[in-house]
Amino acid sequence: QVQLVESGGGLVQAGGSLRLSCAVSARTFITYAMAWFRQAPGKERDFVARINRSGRSTYYADSVKGRFTISRDNAINTVYLQMNSLKPADTAVYYCAASAQVGTPAGIYDYAYWGQGTQVTVSS
Repeated sequence: QVQLVESGGGLVQAGGSLRLSCAVSARTFITYAMAWFRQAPGKERDFVARINRSGRSTYYADSVKGRFTISRDNAINTVYLQMNSLKPADTAVYYCAASAQVGTPAGIYDYAYWGQGTQVTVSS
């Protein structure tokens, strides 16, 4: 069974930074592609960033490109999302997700395992 636990959310002023972490309990973490999604109140859950098994390939939503960086440490079963130059529009609950599919799946339904989410609030 795969369990994901996010941490690192909080309240930050616009222009500030946060780093989210996602600890994954899985015997074979390296076999999972990982991603971050976010959901603002009253909106659908949207893709933010994803990373392949090795960490060599990453993809970002246009809205966060150049500001957010996804990375993973396969030695400690953890994936990160470094968020810089935060904007009020980045306010949302951020979810970590894992997929056993080959490559770096793009669709939300490709990810079978999800964390409980961590709140990020950016004040203006």
